[in-house]
Amino acid sequence: MYPSRFRYEAPTSIEEAIALLSSLEDAKVLAGGQSLIPMMKLRFANPANLVDINNIPDLGYHRADSDGSFRIGALCRHADLEKSKILGEHQPLLAAAAPLVADPIVRTRGTFVGSVCHADPQGDWASCMVALGGSIVAQGPSGKRTIPVKDFVSGPFTTVLAHNEIAVEAVIPPAQGTRTGGYLKLERRVGDFATAAAAVSLDMSDGVVKDAGIGLTGVGAQTINASEAAEALIGSRLEDDVVERAAELAAAATSPRGDHRGSADYKRHIISTFVSRIIANVQRAEMQVA
Repeated sequence: MYPSRFRYEAPTSIEEAIALLSSLEDAKVLAGGQSLIPMMKLRFANPANLVDINNIPDLGYHRADSDGSFRIGALCRHADLEKSKILGEHQPLLAAAAPLVADPIVRTRGTFVGSVCHADPQGDWASCMVALGGSIVAQGPSGKRTIPVKDFVSGPFTTVLAHNEIAVEAVIPPAQGTRTGGYLKLERRVGDFATAAAAVSLDMSDGVVKDAGIGLTGVGAQTINASEAAEALIGSRLEDDVVERAAELAAAATSPRGDHRGSADYKRHIISTFVSRIIANVQRAEMQVA
């Protein structure tokens, strides 16, 4: 099937792109296109206008800033992060997730920020951003605003972006200690949607959890912020009872539906197992350092 007829625009600046979005009705931003184009071909999405931002310079970056924050531009590809030499040093959770996003073809063209904006409940990056306490910087006619990802995604495939705003950057705040964590994903084959996945971020200092975040993929109508589970870890050492309680709370935060990938109970079990396993890996790493 072919997409419906649409008008194509290719601005060369953010300001021009925002002006187009403000003047055109029913317009969509095109970055990597790895979600939007398939939806258009199936006619699940039928925008009258496409505003392609790929000709806008200086949006393909990812970097660690001097204040400890980490920034990812709107045109940074999944593959850029997968191959990044600085990602593992500064953001181990993102480094763990990068090779698990979709498949190599999609990773070559798809973008980190675009994936978060797509707001797919089974999207990997949104869960990582929730776990890391990250934000999206949106720019519109009135300037920029910073939106925490936990508030940015308002429902399945829905965000709080205005029609004439562009998500120009993702920002991850500085660590409160040594940042560690991981991402585990159960999929039937490479590139499949997740049966269930968990992102865990831990900021450690002298064996104590100073800050924590847990984001869950594929086990609810949208990305889940398992905040109670994360709070159960903060201020504690990673003792077995603490980890077990956090894993139980993470599973309890889910609302999965049974389908051909597994029952609801099975998916809750996977989440509990993955959260425990990620933290166990952190424990082993802490012991080796000690």
